[in-house]
Amino acid sequence: MAKKGSEEIVEKKKGRLSSSTSMIGKSATLEIAAKAKAMNERGLNVVSFSAGEPDFDTPKRIKDAAKKAIDLGFTKYTDSSGIKELKTAIRQKFLRENNLHYDEANIAVTPGAKYAIYALLQSIVSPGDEVIIPVPYWVSYVSMLKLSRGVPVFCYPKEERGFRLTLEDVKPVITDKTRALIINSPNNPTGAVYRVHDLEEIVNYLAEREIYVISDEIYERLTYDTNAHVSAASVVSEKLRRNVIVVNGFSKSYAMTGWRIGYAAGPRDVMDRMKHFLDHTTSNTNTITQHAAVEAMNGPQTDVEAMVSKFDRRRRFIYEEVSKIPLLTCIKPAGAFYLFVNFQKYIGGMLGDRKITSTIDLANLMLDEAKIAVVPGEAFGAPGYIRFSYATSLDNIAEGLEHMRHFLSEISFNE
Repeated sequence: MAKKGSEEIVEKKKGRLSSSTSMIGKSATLEIAAKAKAMNERGLNVVSFSAGEPDFDTPKRIKDAAKKAIDLGFTKYTDSSGIKELKTAIRQKFLRENNLHYDEANIAVTPGAKYAIYALLQSIVSPGDEVIIPVPYWVSYVSMLKLSRGVPVFCYPKEERGFRLTLEDVKPVITDKTRALIINSPNNPTGAVYRVHDLEEIVNYLAEREIYVISDEIYERLTYDTNAHVSAASVVSEKLRRNVIVVNGFSKSYAMTGWRIGYAAGPRDVMDRMKHFLDHTTSNTNTITQHAAVEAMNGPQTDVEAMVSKFDRRRRFIYEEVSKIPLLTCIKPAGAFYLFVNFQKYIGGMLGDRKITSTIDLANLMLDEAKIAVVPGEAFGAPGYIRFSYATSLDNIAEGLEHMRHFLSEISFNE
């Protein structure tokens, strides 16, 4: 009898893992990058277009500032929302570059921009609240929202408009449960950059209705040609700005992905709630990283400009070369470091005796057969597309595209 009781306890404990985390899956971008890395370690020479991080080293001046912070003994806890020196640098940046005034109390420093979004969703979303997410979206938005017990509601910007959202895309999905909209410019995965008139109509319409606009501006400095970044908070009056929260960070602009530092700026009540959440989940962002970030913002920006110039050369090259490949279409990216390519005409094709039923199939076949790593559009809510990161050298891009041309030429179609 005792044995039976033990078996019953074991059976009941099989469901002991969290139901919240069961709703989310692996990060497709990290999973593919890890698989490509493992193949490279086996000597297979995979060209990776999957990375969501600059392939440049963190500038020396920033690394030196971190070493100096260690030598000066800045190794203790800080305020959970960030050190005063960094908040001052962030305030000055907003004023200098975005014509926005924030007090120190309106800013929270976080361990990465990703965590800023997560802490923000935890602070403003109640169970059943709806958050509008334009498709294609960055892979983690939906998972973070589900962990915050919110409900994702999708809207679909058109490819022919460069995947830039319009108010007409948003209006049909607004309900009395709508709590927020997440907008990302420059955009991952499309490279779209929102213009002033794009943002004015959308942000003012939502802010007037007390709907938050969460503006993810992590790729702010990575824009090309005549495209200029516009902060969503800058297109509304000071009164309506209470409904706009800006999220940004250092990962992309300063090649500091592994340092894990970001920040959010918004109304005092939201920032206070975020601070309480940070108190109990992080204590504070890495102290050394915070001091390095002060130097990143306050020091000369020539290293950033040089990085953007190299990204621009790669952007023009990959766009021109992909545009020459039969059956593929893509929008020329205006920002970030991604090319989002329409592969829909290859769905249904055959590679040998294998039928291609999705861009997941295509991505896996490209990795196994062509030795190139890409991220399928399903990860971004957009089946039929594939994202290419050009955060890799021109030589790698040229080699990888040559592999892809040969791979695609082997695909046949039924007449």
